[in-house]
Parts: sequence; C-alpha cells; structure tokens
Amino acid sequence: MTDPTPPVVPVLLSGGSGTRLWPVSRKSFPKQFAPLVGEESLFQASARRLSGARYAAPLILTGADFRFIVTEQLADIGVAPAGVLIEPAARNTAPAVLAAALHLARSDPDTLILVAPSDHVVPDDEAFGRAVDQGVPLAQAGRIVTFGIQPTRPETGYGWLELSDDSAGPAPLRRFVEKPDAATAEAMLREGRFLWNAGIFLFTARTMIQAFRTHAPDFIPPVEAALDGATRDLGFTRLAAEPWQALPDLSIDYAVMEKADNLSVVRFADHWSDLGGWDAIWREAQVDKPAWRGVVADPRSTAIDCDNVLLRSDDEGMQVVGIGLKDTMVVATGDAVLVADMTRAQDVRQAVSALKSRGIRQAESFLRDHRPWGWFETLVLGERFQVKRIVVHPGAALSLQSHVHRAEHWIVVSGTARVTVDDKVTLVTENQSIYVPLGAVHRMENPGKVPMVLIEVQTGVYLGEDDIIRYDDVYARS
Repeated sequence: MTDPTPPVVPVLLSGGSGTRLWPVSRKSFPKQFAPLVGEESLFQASARRLSGARYAAPLILTGADFRFIVTEQLADIGVAPAGVLIEPAARNTAPAVLAAALHLARSDPDTLILVAPSDHVVPDDEAFGRAVDQGVPLAQAGRIVTFGIQPTRPETGYGWLELSDDSAGPAPLRRFVEKPDAATAEAMLREGRFLWNAGIFLFTARTMIQAFRTHAPDFIPPVEAALDGATRDLGFTRLAAEPWQALPDLSIDYAVMEKADNLSVVRFADHWSDLGGWDAIWREAQVDKPAWRGVVADPRSTAIDCDNVLLRSDDEGMQVVGIGLKDTMVVATGDAVLVADMTRAQDVRQAVSALKSRGIRQAESFLRDHRPWGWFETLVLGERFQVKRIVVHPGAALSLQSHVHRAEHWIVVSGTARVTVDDKVTLVTENQSIYVPLGAVHRMENPGKVPMVLIEVQTGVYLGEDDIIRYDDVYARS
C-alpha cells in the first residue's frame, strides 16, 4: 500500500497595492481585502479555495499594516493559518517565495508548497484542486510546476507561457513571454501552445531553495538572516528588517523562473481572472450571462442609453448615473470618482501617481481607516474640530493613550463602552456621552458581544493621528 500524498501547504502572497483598481483599491487597503466580486474579499475567497483535504493550513505573507486585516478576515471564514510572516518592506515576490520555502524547509525540506497570489478569481475550487493534483507528482520529482490558463482572447495585460508541445496534459515549459503587443497576442492565441501566466507555482521547499542557489544565490544569505532574526509578535512572525531591506525588489519570474530548466506547465481550462483592472471586473460580471448592451451597473448606479459601460458606487450615499456613455468605466467611492475609457484600464495607475505627486490623500488612503480593534472614518473635518464614527469589535480595546493637542467627546450610539479616564473607569451605554480632557490618560474598550459604535468629536489646535502617546497597547504598536 502506497503512502498517501502529503497535503500541499498553500502560501498566500498578500502584499501589493492594486493601483489599477483605484479608487476602491488603495495602498492602505488594497484590492485583495475588498469584496470586488461577491460578498467575500478576494483574499477570503483564495483562502477558502485552498482549504480542504488536499491542503494543509495556509502560510500567509503580508506587510505589517495588514496583519490584523489578514487574521480578522481568515477568522470570519473559519480558516486558521499555519503562520503569518510579516515582511518588513515590500520587495516583490522573489524574497517572499524564498522566505516561505526556507521557513517550511526547517520542518521538512520535502514540504509541497503552492504559492498563489491572494487576489485572483477562480470560481470552480474543485477544478483548480484537480489541476494541483496533476502537478503534485511532478513537484515531488523535483520539477517546478506553474499553471497556465487557457486563453480566451488576445490579452496584452498578461504574461504568457509557451509550452514545448500542445498536448492536453502537463508539458515542459519552453519559455516565458512578456506582456505582448496586440498582434503578437493574436498570433499566440491562434497557435495553441501558448497559455496565460497565472503566477501560481507548485514545488517542494528543497527544489525552490536549490533553484535560488543556482540562479539567484545572493538572495539566500539575507533571507536566512531575516528568518534567523525574526521575532514573535502576538502570534505573527516579524522577519528581521535590516537584512530584508538589503534585498532587491525582484519578481520570482525574473529571479528564478525564467532561468530554470526544470519547469512544467499544468493547463487550467476553467474560468480564471487576476482582476488586473476595471475592464476585468466588467468582464467578470458577465461570465454567466452577457449584460444587456454591455451595461454592468450595481444597485447604486443607473445607466440611460449606454453601451459597454461599468458603473459602480462603493458608497451607500453615492448614486452614479450615466447617460449616453459608450466604452466607459465610472467608479465612485465616498471621496473619489474615476471616469475613464474602458480601453485605458491599465493606465489607472497613472491617476494614483498623479495624485500622489500632488500630495492628495486619496492616492493611497481612504476616509475609513482600519485598525486592529475595528475602524474609524472621518465624517466632518473643520478648523480646530473633527467628527469621526468609530466601530470597536467585541472584546477589543484601543491603546491606553493621551493627546497633547486635542480633547475628545465620545457619544455611544450602539453597544456599551468601558472608558478609562485617568484613574476613573466608567461604563458608557447607548445615548450616553463622556468627555476626555486634553492630556488625560484614557482608553476605550468594548466589553460586549456586539460591535460598539460611537461618535467622537475632537477639538484642538492639531488633530493629526500622530498626536498619540501610547502607554499600553494589546496590539504591540509602538
């Protein structure tokens, strides 16, 4: 009787800023954490897809700003991670993949690892699982397996893979093809031996480490040093910053894959999308049924005499109306609106660059700011005052803190708050309020089992988020 195949360890890469999906995706809350299609976020859908009998618990790689978003979203869908590695700085996928391989090799060098971005759409989980099953024997034999998507159009926004033959089963990879021009994409689509590059890889830890030793040996010492110097922080593993900062910003494709000669490709013919732009969101909405006149509009949007348009509002109080539009995408949030020709979807990142160069907050940040304990959003901001809505998760607590430049008034509108002001602790219930004088040492907690919502009115000469002196914090923030 043969030994059962060991479970595959999914490694979910959860960094990046998703600038092509601005204004819904921003640096402070990128696209993988947003519900762009369906009720779940892309990250949650990816974690759910890579769970079940054939998979072990996932390993997550992300940045420090997203660590609590990751654990909160995983808890919401009942997925417990094997670990969360915190990257001290964004260094692209090559260092992240090597860190995962070296980390898992310390337990078992023959661990099967499936590296996947956390922002793809794959509706048929089982079909993808069967593709992974096809790749497992190849990975165990020392191959690096990548997954090629059967192309449906001459896409210029993806890299492509050329196979050594056009057989239906796994085949050796002949070469990677950079994002092509339209004529080249048309030719590759007709050829039949070319697939879209999904950026998903299956291998053993041993195989990947050897690939780096052969093709990118300079990565190994700093990544090993970052792991050796890692610290534990509230269940997270923080990689050491100094060696990590010295790593080049390089993708796994450039660092290793394009040089390796042991790659095999498994075809995946079912539906897949990397949601790389608003045109992809528009197409995704029509997978099951083409939209009438190509109009994709959410419930807060209205199209009048339009053709081939995407109208979307991500704010409950924002209505979007398009009249006589053609080949246009309009995306609105509470603080920004994008209007662009559908053919310019890949150029949306230019909007982010332009806003950032002018110091515009909307380039990277939202009105709603996610924190480990919940979130807050600014409702009104004026001279010497600011009004916020604050939502605190059940059992969560803000840090014990004080402010140098502002006082605060808190009005509880839902739930119960336990409030500490200097040496006094008070329970503040719905429709009650409390005053926090300037300089007072204070803390807000939610002792209940439902979210606690309050309105905060700040008054003072300076209202920035950096006017905080923390004395104690359950989330280990400095």
